[in-house]
Order: sequence, then C-alpha cells, then structure tokens
Amino acid sequence: MAKFSTDLDRAFSALADPTRRAIVSRLCDGPKSVSELSEPFELALPSLLKHVRVLEQSGLVSSEKIGRVRTCRIEPDVLHATEAWIHQHISAWEKRLDRMEVHIERMKRKN
Repeated sequence: MAKFSTDLDRAFSALADPTRRAIVSRLCDGPKSVSELSEPFELALPSLLKHVRVLEQSGLVSSEKIGRVRTCRIEPDVLHATEAWIHQHISAWEKRLDRMEVHIERMKRKN
C-alpha cells in the first residue's frame, strides 16, 4: 500500500502543474518529440525538459533518445492507477449523497 500511495503522490504532484497536465494531454494523442511538445508553450527548451523530467520521475511519461531526438510517450499504467483512485472516491461520495438524499426524503415525509 505504501508504494501505491507514493506512486499516487508523485503522479498527483506532477499533475498539479498546468504545463505538465498540458504535456500529458498532448501525449495522449501519441508519442511526440520534445520539440513537438514545446510548440504551444512559451518556454525555453531547458524549462520544458524540467517538466518532462518531473513527469518521467512520476512514471506518467517515458522518453527515449535516439540521436539528437528525445521522444516522449505516455505511460498508461500510472494514469490508470490515478483514475482508479479518483473513481473509488467518487463512488464513495455518490453513495454518501444517495444516503443523504434518502434521509432528506424521509424527513420530508415525516413533515
């Protein structure tokens, strides 16, 4: 459980930054070179590479360098784990809200 928690912590920490979320979104369309990733951003290449490194350390992204070209791709397993965690909590809250709705309906019928 501790490793799962650490992985989630890293993933959510990486996704807390809007630039990194945008990079992940772009990679969902398929692998891209770092230069392709940098196109919509007004960032110097070293700054973009820092974001890529954070995403790599979180396990959300992997990259491969062939010659002078570094290609990044999404790692779906970590995204699936974060999605599962979110859905688990959404489900719990939906059940709580359903119980509250039943309770409110009961209270209305009493009045």
